[in-house]
Amino acid sequence: MAKVVITDFITGELDLEREILGESVEILAAEARSEAELEGQVEDADALLVYHFIELTTRTIARLERCKLIVRCGVGVDNVDWRAAAERGIPVANVPDYGTEEVADSAIGHMLGFLRGIHFLNSRLRRGIGDWSHAQVAPLRRVRGLTLGIVGLGRIGSATALRAKALGMRVLFYDPYVADGVDKSLGVERIEELYLLLCHSDVLSLHCPGGEGTEGMIDAPAISAMKPGAYLINTARGSVVDADDLLDAIESGQLAGAAIDVLPTEPPIGDEPLITAWRNPDHPAHDKLIINPHAAFYSEQGLDDMRIKGSQNCARVLRGEAPRNVVNGVTA
Repeated sequence: MAKVVITDFITGELDLEREILGESVEILAAEARSEAELEGQVEDADALLVYHFIELTTRTIARLERCKLIVRCGVGVDNVDWRAAAERGIPVANVPDYGTEEVADSAIGHMLGFLRGIHFLNSRLRRGIGDWSHAQVAPLRRVRGLTLGIVGLGRIGSATALRAKALGMRVLFYDPYVADGVDKSLGVERIEELYLLLCHSDVLSLHCPGGEGTEGMIDAPAISAMKPGAYLINTARGSVVDADDLLDAIESGQLAGAAIDVLPTEPPIGDEPLITAWRNPDHPAHDKLIINPHAAFYSEQGLDDMRIKGSQNCARVLRGEAPRNVVNGVTA
């Protein structure tokens, strides 16, 4: 009997997976919170469905005896050692089209919460600080005509760009991997250098992958290149932003606010300076910082998409067909 292991995140009933994979396939939800908890559960798996609670390193991949596919049920594959899998001849695939609308909606929602003063007023007035008046956020600028800078014009970045355009914003993007002409089809403007994007953006929204080339990309020098009083939205990966430098920028007023859906360590330990400041009602970050628990991807429909499309890819491989959306170059 073939075996598919869901390594983490998914618990309870597995009706969606069973409907696709069938009764002849053993489906196990390992419910791991660390890679060590996978020991003894995955070695004989024909396929793995990996979510985001764990890292899947060569430690585990080296023990896979008959695995034909690893699916990262999400877009980013930075928590799977896809190179180690390639050395074993195991394809690693992702689910690139789930959550596109949800993350784009979340990015725009965070942006509007800042640009319209919604978050700041709610945070202050709830604590009884200041006058019951719009004057607490004056002067606000009209959203139409402001500039949104996007780092990473993939599916989510493109969806965010289209939403911002509908609000009448000027949309710029930096993405050296996007082919010429995409900017023309979307009606947005390409910026060839990241720092030029930073200095022109009233709001910067991050939609790039984590890993090599982007770790710590938004650090103190990058933030200092941004317009004083700009906003930062990160629904990409926590590693892209230097958390300590972000806190310094909020304390100094260089950033008027930031919305962070992702952190370098999730969940946070709790004593990180950024988390401590965010929780402190006497710190500027309390009113100017939004932190969410890696939730921008979530809707019931989006979660179902992730489970269904991941399972469908496993079913293809178990039938002897080639997997879809392979990211490590292994096709068989």
